[in-house]
Amino acid sequence: MTRQKVLLLGEIEHAHDSWNSLSAFADLITPRAQTRAEFLDECRNGRLDGVFVIYRTFASVGITGRFDDELVNVLPDTVKFICHNGAGYDQIDVYVCTARGIRVSNVPTAVNDATADINMFLILGALRGFNPSMMSLREGNWRGHPPPPLGHDPQGKTLGILGMGGIGRNLKKKAEAFSMKIIYHNRCRLTDELADGARYVSFEELLSTSDVISLNLPLNQDTHHKLSTREFEMMKKGVVIVNTARGAVMDEEALVKALDAGRVASVGLDVYENEPKIHPGLIANPHVILVPHMGTWTEQTQTAMEEWNIRNVRSVLETGALHNVVPEQADV
Repeated sequence: MTRQKVLLLGEIEHAHDSWNSLSAFADLITPRAQTRAEFLDECRNGRLDGVFVIYRTFASVGITGRFDDELVNVLPDTVKFICHNGAGYDQIDVYVCTARGIRVSNVPTAVNDATADINMFLILGALRGFNPSMMSLREGNWRGHPPPPLGHDPQGKTLGILGMGGIGRNLKKKAEAFSMKIIYHNRCRLTDELADGARYVSFEELLSTSDVISLNLPLNQDTHHKLSTREFEMMKKGVVIVNTARGAVMDEEALVKALDAGRVASVGLDVYENEPKIHPGLIANPHVILVPHMGTWTEQTQTAMEEWNIRNVRSVLETGALHNVVPEQADV
């Protein structure tokens, strides 16, 4: 009887024993391709025939490119599952996968703590205005001459969480420890239990009343450039914005203009529209804290993500079903 195949796109960095244990159920293979064109050729020439499930990492996009219509439709007919090692899965066109009969999973809660931690770090750093003086200090200029404006305490500030899923709810608890007031906006209002005291407001009210706005929503066709020129003009003058979601939920060109105009006082960013490229206007502005997409960059979180994703692979090999599928396929 022919054994099933599991295709690894990317690297297993931590959960080696768990990954190797899958060899009892299937053949574990890797592509030879180093570019998208080579990967497409490898799919077309039959070398990947028989692959049943694909384990992919965020970084593997550097080899395959996005799982779009072109790529998904040249995958072997045997591919039935794509297990993505990340919470955000905007690199995969889920609707094309659904049409091809391919189920997609992610690791929806494994990243919550680490991402909310860096979220809080950026909020505090941007509110307090630490970045200009940290830059001056490394240049031998102490706090800077003249010193920067005084920062602001988080206590009593209104934090508007745009997208209060698992990460947003985790952030809420952390921000409340600093005595911040929490409001939120989602497409759908949360139950009282999940909201846990956070006040639901309209999108427009969140923009106009928040002292700090945190972006914690997924990137899709509805959230691309969710914040742009119109939205920045609706915000309080001197607002602080933090983004640990995906870069393209915010129009970076419009953000730079809002910063230059003083509409936005400071920003903390872990994600960017065109990673690894960063808008030069963001790099040049000392009131922007820049972190190179390290929201989940901890040994514990990376290990937990890999273990979760491997459990999904094991589940489809043993039972033919995923432990979890992405929300777009929940009713499929």
